[in-house]
Amino acid sequence: MNILLIGGGGREHALAWALLKSPLTERLVVAPGNAGIAAIAETTALNADDHAAVIGFCEANAIDLVVVGPEAPLVGGLVDALEAAGIAAFGPSRAASALEGSKGFTKELCSEASIPTAAYRRAATREDALAALAEMGAPIVVKADGLAAGKGVVVAETVEDATAAIEACFAGSFGSAGAEVVLEEKLVGEEASFFAVTDGETVLPLATAQDHKRAYDNDEGPNTGGMGAYSPAPVMTEAMIARTMREIVEPTVAAMKARGTPVKGVLYAGLMITDKGPELIEYNVRFGDPECQALMMRLESDLATLLMAAAQGRLAGETVAWSDEPAMTVVFAAKGYPGPVEKGSEIRGLEGLDGPDTVVFHAGTAKDGEKLVAKGGRVLGVTAKGATIAEARDKAYAAVAKVDWPGGFHRTDIGAKALNR
Repeated sequence: MNILLIGGGGREHALAWALLKSPLTERLVVAPGNAGIAAIAETTALNADDHAAVIGFCEANAIDLVVVGPEAPLVGGLVDALEAAGIAAFGPSRAASALEGSKGFTKELCSEASIPTAAYRRAATREDALAALAEMGAPIVVKADGLAAGKGVVVAETVEDATAAIEACFAGSFGSAGAEVVLEEKLVGEEASFFAVTDGETVLPLATAQDHKRAYDNDEGPNTGGMGAYSPAPVMTEAMIARTMREIVEPTVAAMKARGTPVKGVLYAGLMITDKGPELIEYNVRFGDPECQALMMRLESDLATLLMAAAQGRLAGETVAWSDEPAMTVVFAAKGYPGPVEKGSEIRGLEGLDGPDTVVFHAGTAKDGEKLVAKGGRVLGVTAKGATIAEARDKAYAAVAKVDWPGGFHRTDIGAKALNR
């Protein structure tokens, strides 16, 4: 079948890489893609915000399935437009995307469905937020309600830090995403990511991972979109996975169906494993980045078959197979990330790094003539698989050491928690 993949980050490079393994994939087009994706698939400069243009492209190119990678087109209703035009699409509707598009929406759904999560308050004004802070105290988590590219969360250890975060939201630091804030109690435990795929009725568990959100070693520095990940996460035992499905994911799917807004696509549950068990931090409604890179390295099933089955409501009876070997991704980001970064610096040394157990997935890359250059914040995801997490880590960092990019930086401790368990 002919597939159109929307997006141009590391997640989409990993999805493209996996989709091309499927015997069902006759043609894969990625919009807009990046330099790494362009080396393995067709790319096109299609604007995902222009729904009519996307539909027109699909009709002109006999596209059988559209896979929407990033969150913004999902929240913007691209899947609704495609389905209305009779085109199969993998991803949730605009209404169901509120699970990621509004943290307050998700917290209220958790309350209604008795899903374990942190105590919270919603605030639509600066004054309400400061009043809630005065009641709740610190430590506390301050979140911009809307989409903020993974950066709209501040874990504040003091009231002063929380106040500054609130002021930043309402001053426009995160644009419209910060027009409302959610204040949450700080959960204590170990973070983990759990992925499932759903067609609105059937829910199929996928795999677990652990992300590294802070910019620098030892979980220091500002929150980012993710500086590395590994899969599976040892803290997610079979018993913990079963509890997560039973207490969090399945009630979410049931509650969304009961509302008349069934959720289709990926449910990515960001969890805190506390002494009470799994508690939901937040939902994403797409594959994570960089978790997707590690997941795709471990996936043994046919991704195209799985995504089409979810898009067409045929997940019942489907199964997913995973390699027992762990995989790890180390992110290379441009210096200055998650703040302003300089674009255009040359990246060398990638030749020969890709192999059976190692792949360098591109994110913010472009070609400048024959040169590979950085054009974004997170730029590469060096991913490796090994017999153990330690072996996967060693392979990943061995490849990282060969990358010649003075304009970039990376964490040196990805996977340390798993190795120290």
